[in-house]
Amino acid sequence: MRPTKSSSLMLIGLILGGCQSDLAMVADAAFREPTRYPTNHQVDTGQPIDPSTEPTIPTTPPAQNTNQAPACGADVHTRLKTPGANPVTINCSVQLSAADIVNHPLVFEGRAASGSLLDCGGGTIDVSSGGSRQQKTAIIVRSKKTASGPWDAPTGVTIRNCKINGFVRVYGLGENANGEVMKASSLSASHSAFAQASAPKNVRLENVAFNAPGGIPFYIGPGVTGAALVDSRVGGKSTSVAIYLDAESANNTISNNVFSIVTEKRELIAIDGSASNKITGNTFEHPENGGIFVYRNCGEGGVIRHQKPQFNQITGNTFRYGPSFGAKPAVWLNSRNGNSSYCFKDPAHPYGSSVSSLDFAQHNVIRNNNLQGGSEGLIRNDDPSNDVGANTAAGSW
Repeated sequence: MRPTKSSSLMLIGLILGGCQSDLAMVADAAFREPTRYPTNHQVDTGQPIDPSTEPTIPTTPPAQNTNQAPACGADVHTRLKTPGANPVTINCSVQLSAADIVNHPLVFEGRAASGSLLDCGGGTIDVSSGGSRQQKTAIIVRSKKTASGPWDAPTGVTIRNCKINGFVRVYGLGENANGEVMKASSLSASHSAFAQASAPKNVRLENVAFNAPGGIPFYIGPGVTGAALVDSRVGGKSTSVAIYLDAESANNTISNNVFSIVTEKRELIAIDGSASNKITGNTFEHPENGGIFVYRNCGEGGVIRHQKPQFNQITGNTFRYGPSFGAKPAVWLNSRNGNSSYCFKDPAHPYGSSVSSLDFAQHNVIRNNNLQGGSEGLIRNDDPSNDVGANTAAGSW
């Protein structure tokens, strides 16, 4: 039987003496059941395969500069402007006007959508009247599984000059890291590389204005690389966070945005097992529920999280705190460290969160941030490998 969460963490704390290192992986692993590798367990990359078979990773690197797709025909414009809420698939470039209001969810799927441009020209994509989170998702950029097996991923999709009353989700193997495809893929040592090869790349949102209707405005799904949100405003309300960077994603940019969104309880940006991201030059209004938390989930949905949340750069941001008792940190490195009830629910394998439930938020750079209305104590770090310095504060608590 596996130990309780508290006993595991207490012993780890004694072993580490408050300092996180890879030795924690040994300590944490000691409490797990002996590693047993199933001989017939099916590893899924869409359809099950044997776990001894590594997922096939494309050998051709994704194009970094994708030519813009041709302009959409009149039929696409007609579908967009026809009343209704049926999804519209976009594989071309669309130019709207400030007077346009589109109530259809828009879907950019697979390689066919590569290079597509949606320029709203100040117009609005409004799906806020939907009855579910799915119905309130305004824009989806996703991969699709081909009949022959590999995942077909779009690259170079751009969304600009839009008012978005709804959510945007970008994903490959799954909308989040907890699905069955992700779970099965996570049994392979090459899971991170496979997730990234299977996910959209270089999706860019610029000069957009979110009005979130009670959910996460921008969700960067597992394995997504090169996504960007720049020069934008994020408002409305969220029952969760404002931006989620999920497991195995990397090299994404959140820059020069203003966050006025109100969250119920959680932080504004969650970096969950995501690496090498740049979060710079943003303004966070009223981050009393937390600004940017860096951690790695452990065991949720039985999925092994492989990638550590490392080499992220959080620089030049402004956090504007109002009067508050018990405000949460502006930046919190290692914000969980195995304190979730679902830790140890991932299967025993010799990598990632299966070996250790700790966060391993290391080698991150937290510099030149301005904390208005609070003290430098609102930046919390417990690992000496992180570069934390030159941050300024204009408050006393």
